[in-house]
Amino acid sequence: MSAELDPKLLEILVCPITKGPLTYDRNAQELISEQTKRAYPIRDGIPIMLVEEARDLEGA
Repeated sequence: MSAELDPKLLEILVCPITKGPLTYDRNAQELISEQTKRAYPIRDGIPIMLVEEARDLEGA
């Protein structure tokens, strides 16, 4: 079972590229930036907000 993301943390996190909002995908344990089409992983309840760690959704 994966750790749940703190809702207060989700409120303050933004895309590191656009500074825009992120969408939480609970099933995939990712934060999605709709603007950049990137998914940032959440590992052990910790969002990994590094651009080089993001998954490109365009190629998915």
